[in-house]
Amino acid sequence: MAILSDYHYYAPSTLGEVLDLLSSYKSPAVLSGGSDLIVNLKSGRVEHDAIIDIKQLQKSELALLKKLECKGETLFIGSLVTFSEIINSKIVQKRAPLLVEMAKTVASVGVRNRASMVGNICSAVPCMDSAPVLLVYDALVHTKSIDDERTLAIQKFFISPRKTLLRKKDLVMGISLALPKGKLGSRFVKLMRYRGEDLAQANLAILALSANHEYRVAFGSLSGTPLRATAIEKVLRGEATLTEELLTKVKNILPTLISPITDIRASKEYRLHMAKVMLERGLLDAALRREGSGSHLGENLI
Repeated sequence: MAILSDYHYYAPSTLGEVLDLLSSYKSPAVLSGGSDLIVNLKSGRVEHDAIIDIKQLQKSELALLKKLECKGETLFIGSLVTFSEIINSKIVQKRAPLLVEMAKTVASVGVRNRASMVGNICSAVPCMDSAPVLLVYDALVHTKSIDDERTLAIQKFFISPRKTLLRKKDLVMGISLALPKGKLGSRFVKLMRYRGEDLAQANLAILALSANHEYRVAFGSLSGTPLRATAIEKVLRGEATLTEELLTKVKNILPTLISPITDIRASKEYRLHMAKVMLERGLLDAALRREGSGSHLGENLI
């Protein structure tokens, strides 16, 4: 399928040029991996008057967007870091295995070799896999424009399906994650129609922290925007043991937090039922992983 709309294509060599171009057009788009953008252009879902390819930046500036590093308790992931690079990063494997577990569920190897986590959240589709994980890490999105620099909390980043706090003049430089101290367990659970490459019918990220027996829980694909389940977290806080009574209590809270829909991938009733199953199994496994047991990374729970 051809792209039928007209647009100007640019491959600037400096970030200054990128920011100038973003501020000069009415509806610009940044091209990095292109796994969402090209599909949307071909389908006619979106039209842009300028496509700005940031992969041709000079080496020193490209390195800024490819940065993947951990300083102290902060993990920084540049906007051009791909899912495959996250999976293969020794730093991420050691300090944030939840990211690896999530990234391995994204599309195919070919897509993961091109697509970035930043591109994933900028698409803001409800079924994106990155957002729940970033929510439980209290991630920050760092942007730059010709006029200013901003730091946006991921909790407020998503406004509605396919809409974020980003302005047309903004370039996302990267994301920073606050890594919790102490012993912890984590779990990413993704519900799909079949084993293999599929969009999420529902997804879930959990961090089980040793401090105060705290849990962080976030869902995706169960409402218009990703959801941090703070009401569930409050019930779980301080609980040393996940009893059947406690799990039943948080599962009963879940329907008040989410608003699943019926679409081609699943009915709202099925999504609600499976979200409860995912929550219980995910919490139990994250708690076990915190203690050094539990499932292997990427092992199916559903």
